[in-house]
Amino acid sequence: MEFSVLALAFGKSLLLAIAAVLPILNPPASAPVFVSLTHELDGKTHKALARRIGKNVALMLAAAMLIGTYVLDFFGVSLPIVRVAGGLIVAFTAWGILYGPQTATDERTQMAQSLSADNVRIQAFYPMTFPLTCGPGSIAAAITVGASLHSHAWALSASNFAGGLVGMALVGFTVLLTYRYADRLLRPLGEVGLVVFLRLSAFILLCVGVQIFWDGAAELLHGLNAG
Repeated sequence: MEFSVLALAFGKSLLLAIAAVLPILNPPASAPVFVSLTHELDGKTHKALARRIGKNVALMLAAAMLIGTYVLDFFGVSLPIVRVAGGLIVAFTAWGILYGPQTATDERTQMAQSLSADNVRIQAFYPMTFPLTCGPGSIAAAITVGASLHSHAWALSASNFAGGLVGMALVGFTVLLTYRYADRLLRPLGEVGLVVFLRLSAFILLCVGVQIFWDGAAELLHGLNAG
């Protein structure tokens, strides 16, 4: 298989992973809670916490993308069904972001209040990584991305998953940077700028969800016609 084809598959998969997961993950929406939580921590602890959360997010998303579909296959769920269901989840999540309120829930805020300098390493995963930063919606999106990356050609599948892994790593790195410089980033953005950013990202996410849904539905329809 030509290198240009593999490189194109790599790039498409990278962009798909970022476009499908990052708007749901939505680090700017969790950044205010993170800032209010860590404002009393020293700079070194603050940076270490942001770095640990970013690493945890990347690992969780990569694992969901790589093995999520195999876990579903173990229970007899086909990949087209995963694409259809995952596409619907992504699309409805995007719809909720477009038209829903953009305020943090009291539950998420209360979970964050339990973090302190003494237990920062323990609680960097729960609740700061899961579910405050990377919740069930993000994991479902990562599984959906993994389902869409399979191909009949081994080399093409390898390129797809390589791009997806790089995409998940970039998402984790984005979380790291957002949390590390959250206090600086939120200051100039303002409430209006944040809303505009979220709406544009949600529209792109909606398009991605519809595309994933259509790919699964088309494969199901093709199977019915072939039968």
